[in-house]
Amino acid sequence: MFTIMAEFIEATEYLSEIRPAVSIYGSARLKPNTPYYKLATQIARKLSDAGLAVISGGGPGIMEAANKGAHAGKAPSVGLNIELPHEQSGNQWQDISLRFRHFFTRKVTFVKNSDAVIVMPGGFGTLDELAEVLTLIQTKKSRHVPIILVGAEFWEGLLAWFKSSLIPMGLINPTDIDLMQVIDDPDQVLEAVLKFYEDREEGDQHPVKSDEDRMFYL
Repeated sequence: MFTIMAEFIEATEYLSEIRPAVSIYGSARLKPNTPYYKLATQIARKLSDAGLAVISGGGPGIMEAANKGAHAGKAPSVGLNIELPHEQSGNQWQDISLRFRHFFTRKVTFVKNSDAVIVMPGGFGTLDELAEVLTLIQTKKSRHVPIILVGAEFWEGLLAWFKSSLIPMGLINPTDIDLMQVIDDPDQVLEAVLKFYEDREEGDQHPVKSDEDRMFYL
């Protein structure tokens, strides 16, 4: 319990001023010579140059690509590292590096500090992170942020299953699919994040209630 409390306190202390920020999720197993690694690097660089801090899991693969792209840009590159028995060594591209023993506190830190979520191809861990963000937004336990899936071919089957199985059975609402966008172009990813908040500001449907709930406006 005390370790969990300490991790929350440390994360709050180090990340309280790191806003706006975008989290990038994805596999630790994708190598630097793969197309998705290169694409994640490009996206992170675009976000960073636009003034958006980039948060990743701090490890190899897509996490490294995200930190590498952000590190080369203007905004901070943040890594939320997890201690695992046989893997996860932190990558060298982190301006701010935090280490967690518990997945729970790490996942809460991701959600709490993300003004947008970008999900690259990945395995069980990536799917878990995507499902958690969707659930929190769907149940209104977390503020609504843009969720962008990168890799149209990769996500096609999962989204088709959502539409063919979950919606007809009434397990999710048809509008829940609209919580996600599929975008592969780095410029369009950045544009979608900015447009989400521009539209929200113009519609004034979700007024800012506190500093904790404050969104960014660019």
